[in-house]
Amino acid sequence: MVRELGLPFDPIERAGQLWQRTWGPSEAMRAATSVFRVQQLLLARFDEALRPHGLTFARYEALVLLRFSRRGELPLKVIGSRLMVHPTSVTNTVDRLTASGYVARRPNPADGRGVLASITELGRAVLEDATTDLVRLGFGLASLEDDDLEQLTRLLGIVRGAAGDFPPPPDKY
Repeated sequence: MVRELGLPFDPIERAGQLWQRTWGPSEAMRAATSVFRVQQLLLARFDEALRPHGLTFARYEALVLLRFSRRGELPLKVIGSRLMVHPTSVTNTVDRLTASGYVARRPNPADGRGVLASITELGRAVLEDATTDLVRLGFGLASLEDDDLEQLTRLLGIVRGAAGDFPPPPDKY
């Protein structure tokens, strides 16, 4: 589904032209701005697809993380670090998921002050339905071929790795 934005021009291209005239080479600015714009577009599509399930993308990510965990539960601290969000945001997300019946909370026996969040059967069911909808949407990237998706993932992985998002792979030699 393509939404009508009503813009008669590409605002990033226009900004790039102005940047070029004002400050010089604009390739890095255009690429970075495009990444941010695509993120906004994808989040809007995800939230639209997830709304019928009572989810936002942040809540969906938390459910996926819990679903992929060995026991279906994780400490809130771990959820925050894996999703790279502030502890207050994790608490808010888990509170909302708990209110919906998708997650249960309990004290963490390994950490007297910590809390464990665990995905419920209802949470697993809604996650399956929501995932089906996101897959049907092609995660908002259906306009790209598989080779393009692989190249995009590889290029963004280089940027993420250089920023320290994950350790570099061990040398193959």
